[in-house]
Amino acid sequence: MIFPEHCKHVGHASTKPCNEKVYFLSRYLLRDTAAGGHEILEVTLDQSEKGMMRTLLSSRVLAQENEVSRYPGKVNLHNRARLVELALDTGYRCTIFTGLDEHQTFVLDPDLSGFLKVHIYDVSPPRPGLSSCIRELEAAGMFGDLSIQFCHHIRDLTGVRADVFPCRAAGFEKTLDADTMLGGERVAGCLTASQFYTECYGSDFHLINICPLECVTDEPFIARCCRSEREGIHAWNGHTGAVVHWGADPVKIYEAVRDLARRWRAR
Repeated sequence: MIFPEHCKHVGHASTKPCNEKVYFLSRYLLRDTAAGGHEILEVTLDQSEKGMMRTLLSSRVLAQENEVSRYPGKVNLHNRARLVELALDTGYRCTIFTGLDEHQTFVLDPDLSGFLKVHIYDVSPPRPGLSSCIRELEAAGMFGDLSIQFCHHIRDLTGVRADVFPCRAAGFEKTLDADTMLGGERVAGCLTASQFYTECYGSDFHLINICPLECVTDEPFIARCCRSEREGIHAWNGHTGAVVHWGADPVKIYEAVRDLARRWRAR
């Protein structure tokens, strides 16, 4: 796969105002064809020159017009995993993308096999805060340089057969934070819910553990948990991953993902 690291390495050639000279940062050219399409060229420039426009020493065609597609609409060029996914969907060897700021890049022979797959474990309702936050950060291009692909595992709590759920925020009718327990309930919760019930009402209940960490089956992973002592990067049930607090802000989530990717690749 060829996917330029930065759009500054990609030029657009439609005319020749400087004859056979090319902008000094260009490594690739999107060249217009007579039929109205594009072809992709890799170029070698004279690096001994000092000007902004430098002599073209050689070029070779990487993708011909019939192999190139232009993606409709504008995209965030920094969301690299998403661009590879979109390029795969076109069915062409090469897809040209236009950014929100009109810069251009391309993906040639798209391939996700070199991307690190990070598994996200979360629950809903209410809003799956970790999963949603990572989607937003990814859409903004915050993980673009990491070559990461996320796999979201979100457990639907509405399918849990329980009498009591943790809190009213999730929209359930009977919850630990708002109702009095009578004993014998099936409680959907975690270690914190179990501790709360035991301290307030005794031990006559059955816990159905819904902690996202209980769902971890793949690595590397990132999951959220309400127990602050579990935060950090470590192994859980034999799987390496990052744990962030239930109320972690976007900065902490962003840093956890980057640290996890760095450590995993350094192993």
